[in-house]
Amino acid sequence: MQPFIDHARAFGQRPDEFARYAAGQSPQVLFITCADSRVVPALITGARPGELFELRTAGTIVPPYDTGHPTGEAATIEYAVDVLEVRDVVVCGHSHCGAVGALVRGDDLDAVPAVREWLTRATPRPKGAPEDPAVAEAVQNHVLTQILRLRSYPCVAERPARGELTLHAWFYEVHTGTVLAHQPRTDTFRAL
Repeated sequence: MQPFIDHARAFGQRPDEFARYAAGQSPQVLFITCADSRVVPALITGARPGELFELRTAGTIVPPYDTGHPTGEAATIEYAVDVLEVRDVVVCGHSHCGAVGALVRGDDLDAVPAVREWLTRATPRPKGAPEDPAVAEAVQNHVLTQILRLRSYPCVAERPARGELTLHAWFYEVHTGTVLAHQPRTDTFRAL
């Protein structure tokens, strides 16, 4: 922990560099990805502060939209689209995802009931080879399912057709640093 504390102390010694951020934010992209510590959106994209609005969830899950029971995820998506008016949304899954791997393998998650319950929101269960440690096919299928779910959000639903919002499905390989993007014409993921 000490190296992080030392860095935070040094980080705060440059107030002139950060003063402009007090005026507000105008991110270009909502970046939805996993909470996995190996996935760092700003590192992957080269974004500077204020350029990405991030939503990180266990397993890159976009929960179903429910007006009767709003979630923090739904609030984040709605705020990014309706208030910040982001023009792009990236849903980025990653290789070696423990959450998707657990779903594909059917792992017993009784010891972690909150995780078990959260992962029920990933329905349908991602399809892929349970023996693949990278769970690449399963994560890619999962990301596409989350894109479909995102399209069901009222704040998102009509915008892509009007050219006001573009949705992107990405797959990040933690072991190579390569980012693949879904190509709708061929229904394949290809390197950016």
